[in-house]
Amino acid sequence: MISISALHVYPIKSCAGIALQRARLAATGFEHDREWVIVREDGRFVTQREQPRLALIAPSLDPHAMTLRAPGMEPVSVSYERQGAPAKVTVWNDECAAFDVGDAAATWLTTYLGATHRLLHFDLTQPRRSKPSWTGDVQALNQFSDGYPWLMISEASLADLNSRLSQPLPMNRFRPNIVIAGALPYAEDRIREVHCGPVTLRPVKGCTRCVITTTNQQTAMREGDEPLQTLRSYRFDRKLKGVVFGQNVIATRGIGAQLAIGDVLDAHWIDSENEDAERM
Repeated sequence: MISISALHVYPIKSCAGIALQRARLAATGFEHDREWVIVREDGRFVTQREQPRLALIAPSLDPHAMTLRAPGMEPVSVSYERQGAPAKVTVWNDECAAFDVGDAAATWLTTYLGATHRLLHFDLTQPRRSKPSWTGDVQALNQFSDGYPWLMISEASLADLNSRLSQPLPMNRFRPNIVIAGALPYAEDRIREVHCGPVTLRPVKGCTRCVITTTNQQTAMREGDEPLQTLRSYRFDRKLKGVVFGQNVIATRGIGAQLAIGDVLDAHWIDSENEDAERM
């Protein structure tokens, strides 16, 4: 039996996540996921690839505002409703419309990161679409994620990877939205769809991994070249030109519904042999 064992939302791209007991599905992913992005003075978006210290920025959410905390910093709050000056930010190959949330957050980020940075809020009136070459007949939307609304990883996949490492790693190195239990290693690669009440999720593309996976999310320190070196030895995807761990996921129904830890998932497999294997 496959079930949901963890749910996470990441309000600010590349900053710390929030563990949830239940999460509402919006058209762009879990509610508030990657709704904000940090940019440099030149407007370029920033991630832990360039600034590992983003891992220590911990957002929290209440009904009206997001509050940012980081070591050595007083908290600063950002209203959900505030819409400042319009801005454009390029996230990989997509130009995204956004609003600057104001000087208080910019000053806070600049002080913490040691150079001029600003915080932008996604403009939902100008949607960002995932690549139809992967989503097919589904028009999937996302905000400031790398390109897809959800990321799913199996606990068994991490256990298999950790069995190959000299030092096991926690799941937060891989920043999933949905963690599943009760499946074989890398089952997420073989799932056609999963159903949970009114919700149907479809994995569409393997997630290629980068240097962020080598960053300790509690200390913001890079710790060598693992897990990338080990993943490269058995999880390199020639088509995607990178090592794959986890699946990017879209929803084909259920926007507005909720998922919760413990929910049982009815998995439909890409081929019947995989379905038989998962039932063993």
